[in-house]
Amino acid sequence: MVPSIARQSVILKCNMQKSVMLGNYEFFYAAGLMRKLYNIEIRTDMEPEQILKAILQMQDNLAPQSEQEKYLIQIIKNYEPSADHDAQMDELFAWGEQEPDMWQVTTSFHPVIR
Repeated sequence: MVPSIARQSVILKCNMQKSVMLGNYEFFYAAGLMRKLYNIEIRTDMEPEQILKAILQMQDNLAPQSEQEKYLIQIIKNYEPSADHDAQMDELFAWGEQEPDMWQVTTSFHPVIR
């Protein structure tokens, strides 16, 4: 998996407001964005289903500032994660959490994994 493809896919879906989240790679990038945008207490050492549950528990308290953020919440809400979890998903989470170019399709950023 090329991490930038999952990142670009989430950004394009939120910009165009079409399609659904297709896999855990996209989900982990989106979860990182949710951590950045709303400071939700989620970490990569959590199982994918735990991350989703934590996000969904906070959804009524979220105040999206753009149409992209609203759509991000919607596609996460409708996603059913698998149990799959690998190092690239952790990288994508970090990328979302440290995203410097919100909603811009670029490939030049490399996240620092903590």
